Amino acid sequence: MKNTIQLFSIISFFLISSKSMAQLDTLTYIKQFEINKTQYINQPFSYLLSQMTQIQPKTVWSGTYAKNKNIVKSSRFKFCQKEYSFNNAITLSIIWEEFIPRTQINYYENKNNFYFTNEEKAFYGNKIIKDIRVYR
Repeated sequence: MKNTIQLFSIISFFLISSKSMAQLDTLTYIKQFEINKTQYINQPFSYLLSQMTQIQPKTVWSGTYAKNKNIVKSSRFKFCQKEYSFNNAITLSIIWEEFIPRTQINYYENKNNFYFTNEEKAFYGNKIIKDIRVYR
């Protein structure tokens, strides 16, 4: 029994360690886009996505604009499954050059349940990036 518990502890440690290392690798990878953001500012979002060869966002969340609830000024792209999106998830925040009508965003959020599908790639693809921020 003691050996079983020790074995379970060792396996758990390695699983947690590998997940933590994967998150650090993802954060390091995504952070490079913020560091090199001058390459992406004033470019369509599709260009940034085309440069993300190792990983793509899994979900997208709209940012509210305090002055007008009918428009979206920014979007937060997360690199984890939806159920983990609020647990210190790695986030790529994009501020858009032009506001996006909330009704358009709501359509995709309701249809795809916040998942970043090919429809969202096409929708956001032609939007111009004003600024990029990466955080956890």
